[in-house]
Amino acid sequence: MLKPELLAPAGDLEKMEIALRFGADAVYFGIPDFSLRSRINKFDKNTIRKGAKMCKRMNKKFYVTINIYAHNHHIKKLPKHLTFVKEINPDAIILSDPGILRIIRKKLPKIPIHISTQANVTNIEAVKFWQEQGVKRIILARELSIKEIAEIHKAVPKMELECFVHGAMCMAYSGRCMISKWMTDRSANLGNCAQPCRWKYKKSKIKDMRMIDDQERFEMDLEESENGTHFFNSNDICLVEYLDKLTKAGVISFKIEGRSKSVYYSAISTKAYRRAIDNLFEKHPKRKLIKEERQELQRLSHRGLWTGFAFGDEPPHLYDQAYEKSDLIFIGISKEKEKSKTRKVFVHNKLTKNDKVEIITPDGVLKNKVINIKNPKGEDIEIARGGQGLFFEIDFSKKIDRIFLMRKKLK
Repeated sequence: MLKPELLAPAGDLEKMEIALRFGADAVYFGIPDFSLRSRINKFDKNTIRKGAKMCKRMNKKFYVTINIYAHNHHIKKLPKHLTFVKEINPDAIILSDPGILRIIRKKLPKIPIHISTQANVTNIEAVKFWQEQGVKRIILARELSIKEIAEIHKAVPKMELECFVHGAMCMAYSGRCMISKWMTDRSANLGNCAQPCRWKYKKSKIKDMRMIDDQERFEMDLEESENGTHFFNSNDICLVEYLDKLTKAGVISFKIEGRSKSVYYSAISTKAYRRAIDNLFEKHPKRKLIKEERQELQRLSHRGLWTGFAFGDEPPHLYDQAYEKSDLIFIGISKEKEKSKTRKVFVHNKLTKNDKVEIITPDGVLKNKVINIKNPKGEDIEIARGGQGLFFEIDFSKKIDRIFLMRKKLK
């Protein structure tokens, strides 16, 4: 049994680097004009060139997203964009639109194609159809159970199967949502979703929140507290405990969602799934390790963690709030590699002398303490504050080696 690929999101160069250093085998990203993350996407041609070089230097794979559902004006711009894609030579292109596939097959016949989850592939015949089009991999719809994935793999064994194992679920069908377009004129299918499913709603002054269909068959109450309701807000998916079942079902790539999330999210989620995958292939796998990484994922800010549709049940929703808050706060990041008690840290949030902190490396989480802080002028200070774009020299109680992120408990 081959070890599955760990595929992580890259919302910008820093998130890409962190994902790769924390264990990702591959990353995915794209230019805003053709990607389903156009609203929070810092990539342009220059940064993508740098990202491509970084991946090749580290012997990692990268996949370029061209996964919008294109209109005619997008199609007109596509040939020029494909000239750039040919230049960077990705390991694959992720797409969902058959028209885009047709053009890429003509312009870039040698680059493998991965069909996006946005194409909603949920059955054997659909997989066979895409196989006939020369597609190498299917990123399966989130709505499939593990049993259904196994059936697909058995019927079409030569097709590579990828699935999401962590991140946001959509209240519509694998992202095919019209609510954002209807409410804000920002299309989810063009990568510009306003995420109205995450908004808080309250009772209208004109109508109450009791609903019934037009034939008066199904009546329901939309319950709310004094603070309103988040009745569209589906739980996030988390399958870190079930990677063995997915591997046996035929999945060869585990995908983490979250190009628009933080560098801290990138580190924690990638570390958790890297360690979980590696643990599967140990002679004596450790249940304790999986439990520890599940707890790490639980301590990220999220909308409630669930197994999605993996076992055939309907995911719940987080009705009473937008997300579950973490008891930890991300403090900063250090990319130096030497082993030392003194490290330069780019500070994101407030750090105080004598703070007890947790150091997150690709290997795990270690406790440490801040002994002293120097500002960029070399002056001793009591507090380092984030938001200034500055590196501070921090003396710790214990030596730290490798790249790390730092966090502390909220008081």
